[in-house]
Amino acid sequence: MTIDEQIQFIKKGAVDLIREEDLRAKLVRSQKTGTPIRVKLGADPTAPDIHVGHTVVIRKLRAFQELGHTAIFLIGDFTGMIGDPSGKNVTRPPLSREEINANAETYKTQIFKLLDPEKTEIRFNSEWMDKFDAADFVRLCSHVTVKQILERDDFEKRLREERPISLHELLYPLTQGYDSVALEADVELGGTDQKFNLMVGRNLQREYDQEPQVILTTPLLEGLDGVNKMSKSLNNYIGIDEAPNEMFGKVMSISDDLMWKYFELLTDKAPAEIDRMKTSGDNPRNFKVELAKSLIADFHSLDAARAAEDEFNRRFVEKEVPDEIDETSIAGGSYNLAELMAQTGLAGSKKEAKRLIEQGGVKIGGEKISNTNVEVALDGGILIQVGKRKFLKINPE
Repeated sequence: MTIDEQIQFIKKGAVDLIREEDLRAKLVRSQKTGTPIRVKLGADPTAPDIHVGHTVVIRKLRAFQELGHTAIFLIGDFTGMIGDPSGKNVTRPPLSREEINANAETYKTQIFKLLDPEKTEIRFNSEWMDKFDAADFVRLCSHVTVKQILERDDFEKRLREERPISLHELLYPLTQGYDSVALEADVELGGTDQKFNLMVGRNLQREYDQEPQVILTTPLLEGLDGVNKMSKSLNNYIGIDEAPNEMFGKVMSISDDLMWKYFELLTDKAPAEIDRMKTSGDNPRNFKVELAKSLIADFHSLDAARAAEDEFNRRFVEKEVPDEIDETSIAGGSYNLAELMAQTGLAGSKKEAKRLIEQGGVKIGGEKISNTNVEVALDGGILIQVGKRKFLKINPE
């Protein structure tokens, strides 16, 4: 890729890029010298399982890895004992070293479903933070003012609401920021809720006479409800270790609008390709199936994805289909659904077909259709249901 192509590839789905000109300079230098840039993604092992919302930023690390750069996955076994105050309105209880170590082992297994283990540095910030003594912490604190730390939105809000802020929480951005100094990171990735912490790292690198890192943030992915951030506590998540059938069913339950965001953030499809899919007129259910199979293939296998589709069809699509149904054959190709219904006798006219579609009385493959202009392809045959009892299998000639 050219430098411009690399930047566009990296920026896909990103929210903040601070600063693009700095990233360009680092990529140009890397290309000239043959030295990969060092890209850091940190995660505190506060929970043993990763869901697909976590993988949005992990995919961004993989994008850098695919461009030949050094991917560093930093497990915050030290910072995890402090507890990240991001988005919290109360002090979070620190985890024990035993809990941290157990969760970290699970993380290492799960991230390699997306990252190349041969090209990934796994680091723990206890490597350097455990060596800090009281004097080292005092020197670290001297590089940041109290005003700078309290400008953080979480802290400002808690001060206004007279909620307590423990002193150890103020140290979290400092210790996370120092990780970038210790690793000499060129780029740091994180969700939008991590922007303050990432900026502290950028500023600390200047204090330690290093070239400041580029900051790239990714959006927080909405869960299955399409409203709240994906979270295990809200039970609106898709876990990457969940069974393929469970993953498939969850993807099929999301709204059409949310599906496009999942395509943008959870697949490698280019924005232009996603736009083409949106305007194709095809049944959104077909794209949802594609999305489900893509995710299952990433975290299990392509065979598992195909088996999950077959099982979903058997359990949910075919459950209302009678043992004997009428069949007809017409020339293969793409058809407007309303016109196809009129042509095959499922509706008395195109106008009636549109009315049936608008009223929610038409399903293709068990999926309700609401778009009166939808186009359907007769590649392998389709099953159209009108109302509760009228079924027709249409095959290509």
